Amino acid sequence: MASGIQSCKPEKADASLVNIKGHDYYKDTFVPPAEDVTEIDPRDKGTPDDWVPRHPELVRLTGRHPFNVEPPVWRIKDHGFISPNSLHYVRNHGAVPRIVQGDSHKVRFGGAIDKPMEMSVEYIKANFKEITIPVTLVCAGNRRKEENMIKQGLGFSWGPAAVSNAMWTGVWVKDILKHIGIKSYEEGAKHVCFVGADKLPNGYYGTSIRREVCMDETADVLLAYKMNGKELSPDHGYPIRLIVPGYIGGRMIKWITDIEVTDLESDNHYHYFDNRVLPSQVDAEKAVAEGWWYKPPYIINELNINSAVVYPRHGEVLSLTSTDATYTVSGYAYGGGGIGLTRVEVSFDDGKTWELTEMCTPEKPRHMGRYWCWVFWEFKVDVLRMMKCEEIVCRAWQGQNTQPQNITWNLLGMMNNCWFRCKVHPTRDDRGALALTFEHPTMPGGQPGGWMVKGDSAVVAAAPVAKAASNGRKINLQEVQKHDNEDDCWIAVDGKVYDVTDFLDDHPGGGESITISAGQDSSDEFNALHSDKARAMLLDYYIGELDSSVEKPPKVIQEEVEVALNTRQKLAVPLIEKEVLSSDSRRFRFGLPTKDHKLGLPIGKHFFVSGRWNGEFVMRPYTPVTGDEVTGFVDLVIKVYTPNDRFPNGGKMSQLLDSLDIGDTIDIKGPVGEIAYLEPGQFLIKGKPRNASKLAMLAGGTGITPMYQVLKAVLNNPDDNTECSLIYANQTEDAILLRDELDAMAKAHPNQFNLWYTLDRPEEDWTYGKGFISAEMCKEQLPAASDDTIAFMCGPPAMIKFACIPNLTANGYSSTSHFNF
Repeated sequence: MASGIQSCKPEKADASLVNIKGHDYYKDTFVPPAEDVTEIDPRDKGTPDDWVPRHPELVRLTGRHPFNVEPPVWRIKDHGFISPNSLHYVRNHGAVPRIVQGDSHKVRFGGAIDKPMEMSVEYIKANFKEITIPVTLVCAGNRRKEENMIKQGLGFSWGPAAVSNAMWTGVWVKDILKHIGIKSYEEGAKHVCFVGADKLPNGYYGTSIRREVCMDETADVLLAYKMNGKELSPDHGYPIRLIVPGYIGGRMIKWITDIEVTDLESDNHYHYFDNRVLPSQVDAEKAVAEGWWYKPPYIINELNINSAVVYPRHGEVLSLTSTDATYTVSGYAYGGGGIGLTRVEVSFDDGKTWELTEMCTPEKPRHMGRYWCWVFWEFKVDVLRMMKCEEIVCRAWQGQNTQPQNITWNLLGMMNNCWFRCKVHPTRDDRGALALTFEHPTMPGGQPGGWMVKGDSAVVAAAPVAKAASNGRKINLQEVQKHDNEDDCWIAVDGKVYDVTDFLDDHPGGGESITISAGQDSSDEFNALHSDKARAMLLDYYIGELDSSVEKPPKVIQEEVEVALNTRQKLAVPLIEKEVLSSDSRRFRFGLPTKDHKLGLPIGKHFFVSGRWNGEFVMRPYTPVTGDEVTGFVDLVIKVYTPNDRFPNGGKMSQLLDSLDIGDTIDIKGPVGEIAYLEPGQFLIKGKPRNASKLAMLAGGTGITPMYQVLKAVLNNPDDNTECSLIYANQTEDAILLRDELDAMAKAHPNQFNLWYTLDRPEEDWTYGKGFISAEMCKEQLPAASDDTIAFMCGPPAMIKFACIPNLTANGYSSTSHFNF
């Protein structure tokens, strides 16, 4: 039995196109469709955007923040030619700039012009000719998820609704450039650079377009301040933004602050590292190493030809109550460069034959017959005919050019415009009657569903690592489970069994990171944490094949016990709160099984967090900032590592956590770790007790969390007089995690806790340390080496290797007195 969206009635679909044709969008009496939104979405609570009203139906593609969304594609189509402001797709790279007085907001003009000046938005409105035209905006990543199903690229997963159409009101950029005296091409006025107010990790977002485009009388490049007759909303660039008809949305800067005429194209970071179509053979590493980001031929400006099926909707169920009934297949299409679409075709036999659809183009042609908007199309088909086909395919034509049959994968997942394929499946409806169910390629973002997700997409796999040759020995999982401790440790990985007991003492991550999976099928955990080199090392410990004929017990078991953590079993915990601490740091609160549960994590230890990011199992160790002093929840404070030049994929786990919505779950498992605080002055380190009257702590970035746990335990215990000194290294002041909590500790315990920060890039008024941790810094801020002094370290491997250990050694700390969490 299939259940899903009830099929639209044919007469409803017919009426939609008639309705679109019947409107005169250019008359003053035309009222654009609207779905006014005044409420703050609860998902924005605690984010920098918690003041911006947003439509609750928009599909979030990058978690709660930043705000990157598209509407359900059928919702935007049902509104017709013009899209409501609140349902228009949004692409934000960071927080929305909070500009209160829009009319007094100023735009600076400079560069190769005669009259450098500032203009307020109010001045721009009053002194230049105002025009209103419909323009379709499209993100270059529209339909990117289809590419990500082939091979994960660097971009998040847009569905087919990163496209919307609105009436934009503003002034021509050419008029303003003439007013300020743009110089000649020969005098260096070749490009016009635009910068917005959105401050991002690599500066303010900016780009440029060629002078010829800005000055073209027929290009309609606008500085816009109204959308569908209303002032711009914060998400759409209030109070003023750029509109470049026929171009990708990435060139249309929002919240404009600066316009500069230059000899060269923009040197803005985002102008180069976004909105490019690189050759399919160029991966992230090659793109950086060979300078592909800076090669001019691969920049994207004009839109390409694209189309999609909207009806039938994904998941729609069409009951076959009458074999002579018809169904109206419908969708949208668009192109770039101002060239009108000539036709849209559908095929029911995988492109062997094509049939013309009825195409509706409500837009009036602009100068020289240019078109800036999408079109809608529809095709009536006998339901009996659909019963005999496997899929409905559409493609659009622009002049003599059309869409390609197949996807051409590229690193950024841009400009996917292959034929759109809607699968047709025979099924039964909720009443048991024969029916058809329709399936689109994907659903946007993290939404489940789509025929490509289920495996019809020829996913590119990584080269396999050599596996141990079978020795003929079969070992069932029950036998493996008997070898579940540090003295007798077996694990199963990818169908093979290994006795790794002899490797525990030599494992770089500590034996506990292996024994936590002892006696289990630990394929996911092992593959998530280890490189191909580490997998190859397993060959030395191979003892036999895992007998899969014996049914495996479930991997995740939740037991209602007072202590939540269990070293033998994963625990699924739901996200119950999320707080944005800064542009790249978050506090997550996860619920434990009941309000009375303790976490059960010894102070100083950590647990593993696991889940799936873009279909890949990922697992990382984390130390929470709460412990057994609270019940019912556990808090994590993390940094979110988004894709950048050095790490094109970013941090998979941190992005996974940041993408979670309230109620989503991740798995935790532990405790694990070789350091534990027992009682005042006493620690258990690598299974051996150690006493200390002084602690030297060196932390970098998120490595502060285990230090924070130990500091809380020591300083909150009136019987513990252990003296603590901490050097905490970060790149910038904004990057300091738990700053308020650490400062409060230092203020409350001035004779017991010495706190010292050091930054790579400090501001001029910074009063703490500058640069890397040095031997002199360790000498001044940490206790002298002694038999009762222990040094703890936690941070990036390079920091531990090159800054911590050498400088501790230079100050007399032996290898038996410093330990890495």
